[in-house]
Amino acid sequence: MNAAKERFGAVDLQGVFEGASRVVVAKGKKVVEFDLKANPPDGESFQKAVLGPSGNLRAPAARVGKTWLVGFSEEVYGPVLG
Repeated sequence: MNAAKERFGAVDLQGVFEGASRVVVAKGKKVVEFDLKANPPDGESFQKAVLGPSGNLRAPAARVGKTWLVGFSEEVYGPVLG
């Protein structure tokens, strides 16, 4: 996926995160982790975390295995990406 060419809004989230087991969202210094398998989040709080002010998926967003990283935090990316 190339977010520069494709936009993903609230209606696309289920398809985008299908097959993922974990989503880690970094927003400034705040980091929120969602366990999609053991404790699926309610739609509203999940959307609020992963969508930016434009209503589209926040950038950067990357899938690493079954984990999605949304937003940027060096503390989060380092351990996941090595």
